[in-house]
Amino acid sequence: MDFGKVLLKLLGFAKDYVETSQKSEQPARQAQPVQRNVASAVQREKTAAEWEAYFKEILLSEFSSYSIREKVKVTDLVGFVSDEAQLYTTRPRQVYKAEWGQPYTFVLESGGSPKAVVMLGNGHSHDSNVKYLIARMYAKKLDIPYINFYTQMDNERGYVIERIRKFLN
Repeated sequence: MDFGKVLLKLLGFAKDYVETSQKSEQPARQAQPVQRNVASAVQREKTAAEWEAYFKEILLSEFSSYSIREKVKVTDLVGFVSDEAQLYTTRPRQVYKAEWGQPYTFVLESGGSPKAVVMLGNGHSHDSNVKYLIARMYAKKLDIPYINFYTQMDNERGYVIERIRKFLN
């Protein structure tokens, strides 16, 4: 279970406890039943498909001068390269190939060449998952901005637009 959900539930229980204890101190004839709207307290998380649709709509409306490609394999941008990347200094003999990378969620292109990649991930997948590290490393090799967003965050529209513009300029 997500830590945020657990925290929200605990806060809801604490609120109920305080309200109930305050009500019990009042005379019984004045006590009202405690009602709690669970739906407003715990917001439903978006699915991966909902996140992709949300970002796609933002990219299409706010970055219309770019063509947008979805779920692009790393090798579609770099080809099947003969070099193999070394990602960790602690394991210098461990090598990783482009074809093992996580597909880019979106690629923004202009004039037939990629200008930026947008990657959605849940948790700290961008920082620790080898597939994401390979995708990031090959974007860096191509000198293309790698813009990652964590889907457990709010990612408000204004923030997303501002962040992508920062990388494109």
